[in-house]
Amino acid sequence: MRFGVFYEHQLPRPWNKGDEAKLFHDALEQVQLADRLGYDYAWEVEHHFLEEYSHSSSPEVFLAACAALTKNIRVGHGIRQVIPNYNHPARTAEGLATLDIISRGRLDFGIGEGATRLELGGFGIPARDKRALAIEAAEQIANMMVMDPYPGYEGAGFSFPCRNVVPKPMQSPHPPMWMACTNRDTIKVAASIGVGALAFSFLDPEEAKTWADIYYGIIKSEDCKPIGHAVNANLAMVSNFSVHPDRDEAIRRGQEGFEFFSYAINALVAHDAVPGRSTLFADFQKSRAASDEEIIAARKASSRNANGIGTPADIREHIQGFQAAGVDQVIFLQQAGRNKHEHICEALELFAAEVMPAFKAEVAEREARKAADLAPYLEAAMARKTWMKPLADADIPIVPASRQKAQVNEAAR
Repeated sequence: MRFGVFYEHQLPRPWNKGDEAKLFHDALEQVQLADRLGYDYAWEVEHHFLEEYSHSSSPEVFLAACAALTKNIRVGHGIRQVIPNYNHPARTAEGLATLDIISRGRLDFGIGEGATRLELGGFGIPARDKRALAIEAAEQIANMMVMDPYPGYEGAGFSFPCRNVVPKPMQSPHPPMWMACTNRDTIKVAASIGVGALAFSFLDPEEAKTWADIYYGIIKSEDCKPIGHAVNANLAMVSNFSVHPDRDEAIRRGQEGFEFFSYAINALVAHDAVPGRSTLFADFQKSRAASDEEIIAARKASSRNANGIGTPADIREHIQGFQAAGVDQVIFLQQAGRNKHEHICEALELFAAEVMPAFKAEVAEREARKAADLAPYLEAAMARKTWMKPLADADIPIVPASRQKAQVNEAAR
């Protein structure tokens, strides 16, 4: 089992001067701490215009800072908006390769498409086409990172001439590819294109097992046709996270933030928005069904304590459920709502001291066994891949230095 931390950079109103700067610098300190403690991944999302919910509009900048300040933790776009209206595929390929070099080969590349009208409408993206546009762009980004030169492309979402996109990434053939998944249908899509599944839904172990069975069933089937130059067969699940020796205190520290995260996801899709005048956190507080103390009382009356918020024993049980379900990585949502920086750091330290070591001790054996089991299926999947044909040297077009030279060349033909 691998462990990651996840950032949306949430900042509920009211905002005071310096709050955004503190939010980002606190997050950088948390990633550095996670690196020292042995966490495996630091994931950063990309969203635009989603006030209060996510101020993470330039993940490439934040992840570059993370890479420069850490030594071992992998840095992950969880996710990068790859539709050309958001980010041109060539610019994404250039940025990914540069970040992979800066991090010395520690980059993972998750693809996404956006779900809200605030984002899609802001960049003029038709909602009905977003999935196809994202997959088309992601496949070409992978080609751009590998091919020398990239032959050029004419497609539904963008066109691009022959160019050699540089630099090339440090990892071969390119950083592992993932896809954001929110339901069983998107799990099927991720498996069918041979990328890892970043499951941004909060599931119990029973449903997680269903997702894992669906995902790995397709990975092993003829329906898996990779878009990348390698298959990344991995399933990661996001979990709420607040750990304290006293379960009641863990709830007081983390429950509200977790509930806000879940509320905001639905509200941003379903509710109208007034740019610059969001009331997301205030609306959430009015809608809360139960207070922290009521939730504490309900937990005491329940025999089930494993939900990611609680004592080290509680979260150990929670992780064991995911492990048994076939999940490869648990990504902790520790920064949500108004969760405090010092509480986040304390939880990261406690988990690393009391829970992580037993799972870490099993990683090498589990991953070796998994790799051996999947090897023939991944080989078969790559044999089904549709490869972009490279250009022979004689077919690489000459790019004229000026319009006049172009006209001369054209006349000579």
